[in-house]
Amino acid sequence: MDAAAEPLLPQPATAVDHLGRPVSRQTSGRWPAALFIIGVEISERFAYGGISGNLITYLTGPLGQSTASAAAAINAWSGVALLLPLLGAAVADSWLGRYRTVVCASLLYILGLGMLTLSSILAPQQPAQFGDHMDSALSSTSTIHLAFFYVSLYIVAFAQGGHKPCVQAFGADQFDENDPEEFALRSSFFNWWYFGTYAGSVVTVSILNYIQDNISWQFGFGIPCMVVKHILSLVRTWHASWSLRSSDDSHCMPTSSSSRLKDKAEMTCFPDEAKSLLKLFPIGAACLIYAVVFAQWMTLFTKQASTLDRWIGSLQVPAAALQSLISVSIVISIPIYDRILVPLARKYSQKPCGITALQRIGTGLVISVILMVVAALVEMRRLKIAREHGLVDKPEATIPMSFWWVVPQFILTGVADMFTMVGLQEFFYDQVPDSLRSLGLALYLSIFGIGSFISGFLVYAIDRVTSDGGDSWFSNNLNRGHLDYFYWLLAALSVVGLAAYLHFSQVYVSKKKGISAE
Repeated sequence: MDAAAEPLLPQPATAVDHLGRPVSRQTSGRWPAALFIIGVEISERFAYGGISGNLITYLTGPLGQSTASAAAAINAWSGVALLLPLLGAAVADSWLGRYRTVVCASLLYILGLGMLTLSSILAPQQPAQFGDHMDSALSSTSTIHLAFFYVSLYIVAFAQGGHKPCVQAFGADQFDENDPEEFALRSSFFNWWYFGTYAGSVVTVSILNYIQDNISWQFGFGIPCMVVKHILSLVRTWHASWSLRSSDDSHCMPTSSSSRLKDKAEMTCFPDEAKSLLKLFPIGAACLIYAVVFAQWMTLFTKQASTLDRWIGSLQVPAAALQSLISVSIVISIPIYDRILVPLARKYSQKPCGITALQRIGTGLVISVILMVVAALVEMRRLKIAREHGLVDKPEATIPMSFWWVVPQFILTGVADMFTMVGLQEFFYDQVPDSLRSLGLALYLSIFGIGSFISGFLVYAIDRVTSDGGDSWFSNNLNRGHLDYFYWLLAALSVVGLAAYLHFSQVYVSKKKGISAE
């Protein structure tokens, strides 16, 4: 046959949608699609944060749980919720694809949130007086209701496991890494993704928590359910106005119809994918101590602040409200980083992203060391003032020390997150094979799930060891405890983790030149 008469092989499409169909680069992906996906994530964070942020109040209030059992239950649920993305990502990358997994996760969200709303409606009301038979019936009803509540709660955790890694990977897919301009925009996407999730939740979650505390838990659980339902309808109709790009069709698939060539291609594909994932584990392991530090602001930092003078004029600032400083520092620092620091760094490094993801993570780890040193010094001062004023055995008394002393550690937490968390997101997305990018982001999330469990184990073990014959480091009377010792321990462990990270980042062989450690 004449070569000129042979049909030309079809050229690969530069962009495809979630069904593998070619789409125009001019009417697909990039910032219009990415901003929509960021909006979807803000809505999901609103639903998840609105449930998790005030969960201890619901457990210790309407459900009548003790503080200790409620805290243990929440820690376990949080740890599982951060590990489940591994399952959701595996399902997305090997079977459903990211778009379908997001839709299924949204349906699961609606089911879980709907069940939580029903659970709050059916919550048993304890009468003032009742006999033994009524007591037994109420106990049985409470047990059934509690089981129904936890089933609902873990359905939400499963939904988050499918949603969290896939939506972010799907958002990053809207930028072509082979296009220099879009590659630089993709690095900026991770910054604004993190900005959006925190900026959007600062106000919305606070409003939702107010509704839960002052109006009703039925509305508090029902509103997130309606929000997720509305967002799901928007996701399914978005293609009518702007096509969403997808790389789900980029799995390692042989093009030959020969079964022998197919088997050979699969044999060479999957070992390479496994090797690329294994390369990430040293970096992730070196960041586990940072994950332990990250777990402290929700618990010990807030408990520490609760003992201080928190009055501003006639207004007393709630200790938990100081957590919002983390979000505020992130919202402020990300635009500064993206619009000022990156362009300046780009002039000197000649790299599209200014600094590499590994360099960004390392900067955050250095800040986390400073953070724990500051926290330890502040706690030492708090204990000293308590001794000087004779308040050691008066745990309910306010320490004559302004809450402004703990503000720097909350702000440093946000700045460290801005560097480390966003750097980890970008690194784990870029360094895995294109077909496993949801799994890459799930691996990043698992670092913080494991870190949560490690933090809980450290607190439990240290409490058992130091409580023999005296007050524990975590004594209920913080004036007799030693949170400063624990903070110094975390600072020392952070230095060890930083040293390990510097070693592993230096020897790491990058998949892409733009993300190297050099």
